[in-house]
Amino acid sequence: MDDQTQTLLQRLPSVDRLLDSARHSETLRQAPHSVLRNAARTALEALRHQLLQDKASLDVADVSEAAVLQRIEVLVKAALQPNLRQTVNATGIVIHTNLGRSLLCQDAIDNLTLIASRYSNLEFNLDEGRRGSRYSAVENLLCDITGAEAGLVVNNNAGAVLIALETMAKDREVIVSRGELVEIGGAFRIPDVMSKSGALLKEVGTTNRTHLKDYAAALGDRTALLLKVHQSNFAITGFTKEVSLKELVDFGGQHDVPVMEDLGSGTFVDFRRYGLPWEPTVQESVASGADIVTFSGDKLLGGPQAGIIVGKRTYLDAIKKNPINRALRIDKLTLAALESTLRLYREESRAVANIPTLQMMMTPDTVLAQRADRLYTGLQGIGDPRLVFERNQLQSRIGGGSLPLLELPSHGVAVTAPDGSLQRVETFLRQHVPPVIGRIEKDRFMMDVRTLRDDDLPHIEKAFRRMLKKESL
Repeated sequence: MDDQTQTLLQRLPSVDRLLDSARHSETLRQAPHSVLRNAARTALEALRHQLLQDKASLDVADVSEAAVLQRIEVLVKAALQPNLRQTVNATGIVIHTNLGRSLLCQDAIDNLTLIASRYSNLEFNLDEGRRGSRYSAVENLLCDITGAEAGLVVNNNAGAVLIALETMAKDREVIVSRGELVEIGGAFRIPDVMSKSGALLKEVGTTNRTHLKDYAAALGDRTALLLKVHQSNFAITGFTKEVSLKELVDFGGQHDVPVMEDLGSGTFVDFRRYGLPWEPTVQESVASGADIVTFSGDKLLGGPQAGIIVGKRTYLDAIKKNPINRALRIDKLTLAALESTLRLYREESRAVANIPTLQMMMTPDTVLAQRADRLYTGLQGIGDPRLVFERNQLQSRIGGGSLPLLELPSHGVAVTAPDGSLQRVETFLRQHVPPVIGRIEKDRFMMDVRTLRDDDLPHIEKAFRRMLKKESL
């Protein structure tokens, strides 16, 4: 260690001295003591490391008390910022799992706020004056909408599949087509869920072709369930064959074996009425005679995270009594948001008009074009040659493992940095408050307006203005 480094290390103020001086800072004196102390230690450790690793990069001014306090202030602000925060979704992916999936409708937000801030009849029967069931808040709605005899809600669809299989087929065989053994996000696979449930997987058919005779050949004394899994997050095309749910239900009825369908995303809306591709609805699955149907609450349904189970009462009653139900049950906030979302589906037009996920999927092209024009005009008005903004036609996706082949024509703005780093643009926007999340394609930073709300546009413009003021691209 040379003399200069030794001198600079000795000049570093102590933690106690920094904490004492912090009382004179408007920002720092309001911070919790533990946060302030940790920030001081972190700042000093970073400076010591920098001095020992890169001796020429710091001078006396950098190790002064004022300079260290500035570092501490940055660290404190970061520490006090919520870890879960609002983001601006400019990716064009409507159900973006990494960004929180579906946005709640205003009715759900209002009801959630009310129930969260007051006591409620979560498990109290107001008519009878005794303990009730939390699921009564949504079960009748689920039955009215889907035509099912009974319903149950757990924490997510993987949980719904788990408890249904554990109830119906523990230590017994479940027959499923090999082409339906899907993997969902996070490397979570249907065979793994089946294994955890205690059910024994019996694969039939091939990846691309499965016939009813394959199920017949696999049927045996240990068969507990026929399982159909909707390929909601991928598609097999070409030389293919699958057994329809109705065929499977008829076959199961002939052999007294119940049939369960995992719809994955799940929807109550026939999208063909709105010019979109067909996606099997929950109502269709129930009408086909499936004994158990499971699906998600926060994907195409547009509600909170939940795993919804509907079907025949005899099977649902058994699932409700499963002790695992206690571990998977949803809380009052999820119930409040889900109930308000479901109420909209009693009149489909209200659901389409008020549920953000459905709104985004069905936004008219003219509205998207106008929104993109406003975004472009605002950014172009910055007038900085370091960035070039261009109006573009883009392709949006539904996301969340839903309608994987569907690309929705959309509009947006592309950003290029002719003499700079596009990666620095993406990084700055991602770290801005609020973060602006887009995508880089073909050396351009793309912002798709399908997933933007009108009040997002000022945030984006402000982020670019701040970046150009602070950054040398």
